[in-house]
Amino acid sequence: MEYTAERCRARETLDRVGDKWSLQVIALLGERTKRFTELKREIDGISQRMLTVTLRGLERDGIVTRKVYPVMPPRVEYSLTEMGATLMDAANTLVCWAESHLAEIDAARAAYDARNADPEG
Repeated sequence: MEYTAERCRARETLDRVGDKWSLQVIALLGERTKRFTELKREIDGISQRMLTVTLRGLERDGIVTRKVYPVMPPRVEYSLTEMGATLMDAANTLVCWAESHLAEIDAARAAYDARNADPEG
């Protein structure tokens, strides 16, 4: 594979969608438009700050759109853009793959950790 500027830029985009939280956000927004608190509640273990950072990055890349309603209290909704919706098949495939292999991954990690444990503690 030849290194090109386009390939480097594509890698940057893959880094964004392949991070710890982005695929989960994309998959959830693929279901329907959601508010920040809904996303936070549905993504186990994500902090408020990390959800904010993830949403901002996805918005910057044109994958997510943020709509602010001029009401009190403030209401903000997030949804996938048309481009973001094209990621749904890939995102769902990866999420489903991970979910269906959790037991195997856990077993592989346990075996690796046992093989590489420090015998002196």
